[in-house]
Amino acid sequence: MSGSAEVGVRPVVPGRTARVRQAVRDTGASVTALLRSVRSRWRQSLRLRVVATTMLLGLVVVTVLGSVLHAQIAGGLERSRVTNSEYEALALTAQAQAQWDASTSSSVDELNQAAKDIMGKILSAPGPDPSRYVVMDRSVGNDSDIVLAEVRSNRAVGIDVVGEQLREAVAADPTRQQTQLTELRIAGQDVPAVIVGSVVQVSSTAGPYDLYFIFPMEQEVATMDLIGNAFLVAGVILTLLVGAVAYVVTRQVVTPVRRAGEVAQRLSAGRLNERMPARGEDDLALLATSFNNMADSLQSQIRQLEGLSAVQQRFVSDVSHELRTPLTTIRMAVDVIHHSRGEFEPSVARSAELLAGELDRFELLLADLLEISRFDAGAAALDVEPVDLCGTARKVVAAAQPLAERRGSTLTLHASGEPAEAEVDERRVERILRNLVVNAVEHGEGRPVDVHVGVGPDAVAVVVEDHGVGLRPGEAANVFTRFWRADPARARTTGGTGLGLSISLEDARLHNGWLQAWGEPGEGSRFRLTLPRLAGHSLHSSPLPLSPSDEP
Repeated sequence: MSGSAEVGVRPVVPGRTARVRQAVRDTGASVTALLRSVRSRWRQSLRLRVVATTMLLGLVVVTVLGSVLHAQIAGGLERSRVTNSEYEALALTAQAQAQWDASTSSSVDELNQAAKDIMGKILSAPGPDPSRYVVMDRSVGNDSDIVLAEVRSNRAVGIDVVGEQLREAVAADPTRQQTQLTELRIAGQDVPAVIVGSVVQVSSTAGPYDLYFIFPMEQEVATMDLIGNAFLVAGVILTLLVGAVAYVVTRQVVTPVRRAGEVAQRLSAGRLNERMPARGEDDLALLATSFNNMADSLQSQIRQLEGLSAVQQRFVSDVSHELRTPLTTIRMAVDVIHHSRGEFEPSVARSAELLAGELDRFELLLADLLEISRFDAGAAALDVEPVDLCGTARKVVAAAQPLAERRGSTLTLHASGEPAEAEVDERRVERILRNLVVNAVEHGEGRPVDVHVGVGPDAVAVVVEDHGVGLRPGEAANVFTRFWRADPARARTTGGTGLGLSISLEDARLHNGWLQAWGEPGEGSRFRLTLPRLAGHSLHSSPLPLSPSDEP
């Protein structure tokens, strides 16, 4: 019977996987929010940017300076160690040669014993932690029949640590010391070391033997580690001190500038009595004094302008009100004359008709002046109610049909079946549309005039389009200026006052809406009114394009 192995498969738990994914998403969202907060703080805080930049530059300077000093100290210690090693090796070699010269050993055993004695008494370093290692071995060019064994001061270091290049250099010039820098592995660690090679004559029969003094630079490495740690700690402390100094200095500079910004914001909000504290005689005090002088000058000029504006508004309002009484009397007299014009001579009858028409224009102008004075005085208010702009546009188009027929234009309303409801003041919106439609008919030169109504999720829009003379470059921004006319020589045959579009723009602004113009010479013009569907809300886009090139 064959054996079988059962493999256990852990089922995947959907809930656990969903929790892991949600945790990953939450972590990502937290990291993203943190990065955005840091980026926002970095952009908004001049002090943070200055301190961080100063600390970064200080860290770079400290790192470069520390690296240069560390390299110079390391090079000095290395040169000092090489020089001391050469002098020490030279003295030990001379003592060893003197011992060999005084030795009477002749056999191999006697020579080996003499080599061990010289190694133990003269060449070996005292103490448990030797400061040098010594190896004596047969020279490369020694062809004597007497071969002595390799003698070393420590079992851990032998002739294998000496490179062939150094051995050949020692054999090539026995009268000179040869030095080499290498890596020596001691107790599992690589330590730089200095090897100094020289030659001693053992005896006339044994020939020359090489003496290699190996000086490990453990103390120098420990010293450099200590210096490196000291540089690291000093660099960190110095960087923090530089940051603290930058913070203090920046605070002294940024605080008055920030205070000036806060005072400027309060001044822009209408609090004209705000001033900066000016103390001392330095540059910042001069800045505060100059700022306060500027604020005093602006406050004086603003008050003068407010006074002139109030006088102008009062004058316009008073004149408009005072003109109503004589205008009513003139209207009654003109109506009597106009109704009796059939009894007059043709020239007098024509004069009566012209008088009645100009009086109508004068009444319209007076009503517009009163409305403008209300806007200037900030006394205009909205009577908001839900209104379907399709119905309002339909009423305006119907009222303008007789004028369009006299001008030879076709007036068409384009609206979808969807209600264009919005919370607006219908009287003001109707006045806006009436001004736009009448202007389009007047300047349409008998060509079709189209009225488009659009509905969006947050806004409604009405576009009045004509195909007449259009607008030249730069005129789209001037059409809403009071009493501005594209062609000063053009007569207003329909009785315009020159204030209709200005009042329309103010009405649109009262609704937090837009009233914009577009035009091209010979192609006509388009005026777009965009209103939020809910009173008090702001606009972000319009459901209808302003330019024909933007239409889908």
